[in-house]
Amino acid sequence: MIEFIRQPWPWYFSGFMIVVIMLLLNFWGKSFGFSSNLRTICSIAGAGKKLKFFDFDWKTQRWNLLFLLGSIIGGWISKEFLSNPDALDLSAATIKDLQKMGIQFNGGLNPDELFSLEALGSVKAWLLLISGGILVGFGSRYAGGCTSGHAISGLSNLQLPSLFAVIGFFVGGLLMTWLILPILI
Repeated sequence: MIEFIRQPWPWYFSGFMIVVIMLLLNFWGKSFGFSSNLRTICSIAGAGKKLKFFDFDWKTQRWNLLFLLGSIIGGWISKEFLSNPDALDLSAATIKDLQKMGIQFNGGLNPDELFSLEALGSVKAWLLLISGGILVGFGSRYAGGCTSGHAISGLSNLQLPSLFAVIGFFVGGLLMTWLILPILI
């Protein structure tokens, strides 16, 4: 059974499960979005006393906090017990592109040049992390939600602002991948 769980599953299974979750959320009148948990956590911490944006009844969002906690626990379980020990099957063209950027593919999901404690010794890495965090935080707030909230929940509810946000996310990702990242790395 564990071998069945560890193997790669077809893409359509994820799509089907997203549909099931969205139908259940709609049934209970909930709207999926991960970045709203940050607002809830700030409200719990008392930020509502200083800023009106955080002054709301956070208890109505307990279900979303449980989803966040479940995602963290599920990720840990997956990493510790369900990881596939085989090297990642990456195309030769992608490996070549990574090498051009100074990233050596070692078979893992995350390259050591970007996701290791040694990488944090670089000023460049800190600048990328801080500027990326600011841009993502500002973008999520400005767009009224994160990529998952707009692309999954907003589009499934046929919200036009979510369509514009997803187009913006896609264009931003293309610009970063093809123009900005090669200059930075």
